[in-house]
Amino acid sequence: MRANRKMARAARVVSALSKESSRGFYNVFMPGTEPESGEPTTLSALFDEASGDIAVGELEAAVEKYRRCIEIDPLFFDGWHALGMALMKTGCFPEAIEAGLRATELKPNDQLAWSSLSMFYVRNHQIAEAESAGVKARILSWGGKIVKDESTDAPSTESVTL
Repeated sequence: MRANRKMARAARVVSALSKESSRGFYNVFMPGTEPESGEPTTLSALFDEASGDIAVGELEAAVEKYRRCIEIDPLFFDGWHALGMALMKTGCFPEAIEAGLRATELKPNDQLAWSSLSMFYVRNHQIAEAESAGVKARILSWGGKIVKDESTDAPSTESVTL
């Protein structure tokens, strides 16, 4: 209940600032945006705007902005991860799983990516897959690796003489 009041207050503050400031909310708080349109001009600004939409409960708007982020940069891990989370919150579990899988492909040793993917699978009632992703997250929490770094996998160029 308290969190809902804080979010509602934050939304009112954001709205008031955007209307009050002669320079506009986006110029003051979101560099990289155009003052007239409020449209982000950089990937970072677009991602930040989508995250702001999540904070005030505008999930559909956030999903669309996260989709634009990954269209701009298909290798943008944070965009894929955030898209998965937003899709899960909207109830689009199969799409959330796809985004989560892409995030784990981009960063296979990211514990949060595997934990989130596990949650997406649970919400979609795919328990075996959820357990598998959860185990990978647990391995990473213990300091293990899902995929070894290529630098440590490379064979030594030194010759050994016996």
